[in-house]
Amino acid sequence: MRRVVVIDYDGGNLASAAQTARHVVNENGLDAEVVISGDPETVLAADHIILPGQGAFAHCASGLDGGLREALIEATDRGTPFLGICVGMQLMAEWGLEHGRTAGLGWIRGSIAKMTHALDAGLRLPHMGWNVLEFEPGAHRLTDGLSPGDHGYFVHSYALTDWDPADIVATAAYGDAVPAIVARDNRCGTQFHVEKSQKTGLTIMGNFLSWKP
Repeated sequence: MRRVVVIDYDGGNLASAAQTARHVVNENGLDAEVVISGDPETVLAADHIILPGQGAFAHCASGLDGGLREALIEATDRGTPFLGICVGMQLMAEWGLEHGRTAGLGWIRGSIAKMTHALDAGLRLPHMGWNVLEFEPGAHRLTDGLSPGDHGYFVHSYALTDWDPADIVATAAYGDAVPAIVARDNRCGTQFHVEKSQKTGLTIMGNFLSWKP
């Protein structure tokens, strides 16, 4: 039986992310169990890793201290599939600029900065609610079963900037293009909340949990 580990690092949204993963496991008849854990050894032994998150980048980054950061890096270096959700996705970047400059995991290029382009366009922050996902069909295994124009549910005021186009799977428009799904090798993430995105979120979670290392 495969083990899906939802990382407990004081990042919030753990229960709802785990509940969504368990729902997908049951609905799809997957031979897997979903556990919530902050133990580095459990993370190292995982078959799939989910890093949810809400709140400030710096606070969430500090929650990876004590061995979780190293376990995440080692496990994913070995090819374990990783899904970051909201701030969990943001932590994949090189830096976060919320409450000072904080190092991320450095898996994708760019920094997490306030969405000033949205304010310049007269839009409110946070970017909250449903928004359209724009992507090329077949762009990545996470989007299998989705169509351009499907919606994700967003809640954020900071977003990835100075990105590498090769890391971007999907965007959403909010004053400018906002990275919505990112991926590099076995590491991927969504800026929107998979667990709040209904059919779109369940499809993405199903695609992720069907991803065999």
